[in-house]
Amino acid sequence: MRVIAGPEKKSRVMSEKERLVTAYHELGHAIVGHLLPNADPVHKVSIISRGQALGYTISLPSEDKFLTTRAELNDIMAMTLGGRAAEEIIFEEITTGASNDLEKVTETAKQMVMRFGMSERLGPRVFGHDRGQPFLGREFSSEPDYSDEVAREIDDEIRRIVEEAHQIARGILTDNREQLDVISKILLERETIEAEAFVALLEGKPAEEVFPPDEEETPESPEAESEKKAAHEGPRPRPQPKPGLAGGGAAEMRRDSER
Repeated sequence: MRVIAGPEKKSRVMSEKERLVTAYHELGHAIVGHLLPNADPVHKVSIISRGQALGYTISLPSEDKFLTTRAELNDIMAMTLGGRAAEEIIFEEITTGASNDLEKVTETAKQMVMRFGMSERLGPRVFGHDRGQPFLGREFSSEPDYSDEVAREIDDEIRRIVEEAHQIARGILTDNREQLDVISKILLERETIEAEAFVALLEGKPAEEVFPPDEEETPESPEAESEKKAAHEGPRPRPQPKPGLAGGGAAEMRRDSER
């Protein structure tokens, strides 16, 4: 978990309003990702700060994959925008918490259009040539090999792909508003929800059934407690005799001197 989400920030204290926004944000990711057929299964949802994130939603593939389809990329983008969509629906406001999500979605849409040939409007071709200079410490850049008109079409396609993913996320969360409210309150209380519990809650099971209370232990009698303590401690060590007293040596010495 430390490798995936970063170290836990126990010293970071959030206000109740920020915890509430974070809970809805992360549940937005989780619900959209769970209900889309081509997104990876949700593994864990948490509002515990780790690294630079105030909360996190972890999705893990069920098997190793080396190829990604266009449908999978579209669903991943919709899941990524689920946090922002939840903020819009619940609070009718947006925050800076989705900045990293927007970067990921924009980059994915850009790669789909310019590298993977996944735009029906622009067709199967690559736009731009990579001119990287990593030995100078510079990031990879793209040298355009297309006209300004094509550049506008690329921008339009990127905008269309991102907006479609955004609308899909909003539609799913609007249809599942009740589950979003219920599970967000539970997440506020428990701070972390594992995959099995999340699926059960989303299916409508009550929290009391998903998270049964711990069974109360019956008090033990004093005799049983003392026996249990003695068994735990093991046999007590026997005191070692001091030099000159072992095996009755002192008594023998006295008898010898009397003789």
